[in-house]
Amino acid sequence: MQAITVRDRAAGLAGLSLTEVPYPHAAENDVIVRVHAAAFTPGELDWPATWSDRAGRDRTPSVPGHEVSGVVVELGYGTTGLTVGQRVFGLTDWARDGSLAEYVAVEARNLAPLPADVGHTVAAALPISGLTAWQGLFDHGRLAAGQTVLIHGAAGGVGSIAVQLAREAGARVIGTGRARDRDTALGLGVDAFLDLEADPLDDAGQVDVVFDVIGGDFRDRSAALVRAGGTLVAIASPPTVRPRDGQAIFFVVEPDRARLADLARRLRDGRLRPIIGTVLTLAEAPSALAAAQRTPGKTIIRVAAGE
Repeated sequence: MQAITVRDRAAGLAGLSLTEVPYPHAAENDVIVRVHAAAFTPGELDWPATWSDRAGRDRTPSVPGHEVSGVVVELGYGTTGLTVGQRVFGLTDWARDGSLAEYVAVEARNLAPLPADVGHTVAAALPISGLTAWQGLFDHGRLAAGQTVLIHGAAGGVGSIAVQLAREAGARVIGTGRARDRDTALGLGVDAFLDLEADPLDDAGQVDVVFDVIGGDFRDRSAALVRAGGTLVAIASPPTVRPRDGQAIFFVVEPDRARLADLARRLRDGRLRPIIGTVLTLAEAPSALAAAQRTPGKTIIRVAAGE
């Protein structure tokens, strides 16, 4: 089968290539998914699991991409909860070959059924962004109705989902980004927008939760904005400054079948809208993916025809 592979860490995105690789093996509790659409995060090439397995052994050439939407074509021994022919979407394992391929082996528990009226292209944009936004806001940030949340990177893949979820939960939402992101963030429903290149960060006032997807100086300066008992939640890197009377949390998204199913219902009902940017074929991905990362929205790789 064909897949996008990477061999050289130093080459970055330029090291991606379309190659022939063996059809995946369905281990115990796995399913094989025929990939219809997949998504790729540029930061994957900095993740240790892209280059070595859990025992520290080199696993290159590796197949990147950890968001997938497709159809189950094979069940591994002992697999329950899914059936052959079922439409599914979810996360592939960080330390195994990923979704930029015609077929991928995935633990069944990391996938959720995909409703027939939700397309694979939009579904592939949701697993990492949707689960990260939910877990950051509610599992770690404990955001509640009537509270105020400051979301850095409000027009990005994770930030845009976080804005929509926070608004639906009844929170007041302040979004940040560059000037070009203002209209997108306002269209998603933020109550206020701060241009990080022009507006003072203190204009946000005191907030109950800071949800940061950017890292660095903006994340650390935001600690001073957190009210007593509030939380600074970060996903790019661990905070180096803590709120004076609150807590700082860094986390990595975890698979959650039940939450994926809930997010799919929100997609189907029109309560959630991922921002889709460039859509590429698998053959186009090596040459075009780097440029696509500079365009707004989530880049999706369409592998198989049909939704």
